[in-house]
Order: sequence, then structure tokens, then C-alpha cells
Amino acid sequence: MDRTLKLTPHETVTIREHGDAALVVEARWGAGGSAPPGHFHPAQDEHFEVLEGRLSVRVDGSERTLEPGDTIDIPRGTVHQMWNAGELPARALWRTTPAGRTAEWFAALDGLQQSGRVGRDGMPSAVAFGAYLTEYSDVFRLGGPQLLLRPALAVLGAVGRLRGYRAPAPAADDP
Repeated sequence: MDRTLKLTPHETVTIREHGDAALVVEARWGAGGSAPPGHFHPAQDEHFEVLEGRLSVRVDGSERTLEPGDTIDIPRGTVHQMWNAGELPARALWRTTPAGRTAEWFAALDGLQQSGRVGRDGMPSAVAFGAYLTEYSDVFRLGGPQLLLRPALAVLGAVGRLRGYRAPAPAADDP
């Protein structure tokens, strides 16, 4: 069963395959987006294939535009960003290997969107992100000096948990 999760106001993923070895989603980006924060996955590799539209990608500071049919592999530990700066929506197949808890991370972000616990811009607050980024640091970390980021996120995460931001326990039917 395919399940669509809303990650941001302009980005969704539909889960196509999910097992221990890999998570495959069809991602959609709305038009006119901007670059998200640089981030990396400490123990997972990603492969993207653009199906429709154009995607901007920055990997280790080098930027390029991907067109339909283009692919890119992003090795674990590599800081990257991907967004749709174009005037038309974009769509890509996105494979994460191994799957890890990436589907849970996506479901947690969707839960924030669905609950309305986001700001006027549709994005979670810094304390919400702090709580979620510390919970899911095995699959998603912000790029930058970890010696500075980890303690700052720990404080934001503690404040976020005090304000009720907790990653939901995965349900039996969750991805």
C-alpha cells in the first residue's frame, strides 16, 4: 500500500517500497522552492532519479541542476541539499539504503504537518526540530561542525520535549 507523507508545505513523499535493505519513495517538490539546510545521513546512501521538472542539488558545496532522466548518488556522510527552484513541480524516485528509520522520520514530519504544530510558513519551530533531530540523528543530521551542533540541538531538543514535541512511536502499520 502506497502512503503519502507531507514533509514540508511544498514537499511530499509517497512510499513505494520499504524493507530493511531500502526505502524507495516518489518525492514531489512544489515550484519555487529554496534550498533546505545542508544535511547528511551518517549510515545511509541515497540515489535520486529525476522523473519530471528540474531539481537543484548542492553536494559538498558544488551545485548543479538535474533534468528528467538525470540521476545522482549521494554517499553516506556527504552534506547535501536538494530543492526545486523552477516554475513547475518536480518529481523524483528516491532510494535510501539501508532504510534505517527514514520512513519513521518522514512519518514524524508528516505528523507535525497534520497536527498543525507548525509556524505560519508551514515549517516546525526550532524547538520542534531540535526534539526531532536529536531523536532521528541516526538517519538525519544537519551539516556543519558537529561539536557545536550536537550540544545546541540537545538543548533545543530538551526544550522541545518539555513543550510536548515527541517523535511518535511507530504504529504496527507504519512504514
